[in-house]
Amino acid sequence: MLSHYLDIASPYLHQYGYFAVFGMVLVEGFGLPAPGQTMIIAGALLAARGDMHIAVLVLVAWAAAVLGDNIGYAIGRYGGRQLVLKHGGRVGLRAAHLEHVERFFARYGGGIVIAARFLEVLRQLNGVVAGFGGMAWLRFLGFNALGAALWVGVWGYGVYRLGQHMEQVLVWLKLAEPYLIGAGVLAVLGLVIYLLRRE
Repeated sequence: MLSHYLDIASPYLHQYGYFAVFGMVLVEGFGLPAPGQTMIIAGALLAARGDMHIAVLVLVAWAAAVLGDNIGYAIGRYGGRQLVLKHGGRVGLRAAHLEHVERFFARYGGGIVIAARFLEVLRQLNGVVAGFGGMAWLRFLGFNALGAALWVGVWGYGVYRLGQHMEQVLVWLKLAEPYLIGAGVLAVLGLVIYLLRRE
């Protein structure tokens, strides 16, 4: 498993160093599919070998994650929002739908922004949806910075610290993955049912 991450990312890391990490995490942050998390993990493994500096890696990845998500936020706020208001009626999206999303983000947006960091697809669309949902920018910035710090801490510094034991941890996570995904799906369904019943 570890060699898989290194095989994917090492050529870029050896050629472009921290710029590769910054670029991939940044692009992933504003909605495009990119191996940002893979670059962080591979960079941390290289740092454990002494080929990169962990403090620089973590700082670069955190800055890229925050900046990328803020670009996504701006896209959602000033692009997607206007598109829905102007053309949403053609596909069944109305201003009332936008108001529902806005209320949802006003109430639960902070937790969503933090949790989305750790979930594939949601991580890429996190900022766009928050901007589209009308979440206040300063509030988004604070929760986004916290979520990015936790995410980079787990996959950057956490991988670096675990070092040789990471192989066993990843095997355990792979075995537990179906159960974790199932628990996550049940939690999301429970939240949706709860919110629908309240509405």
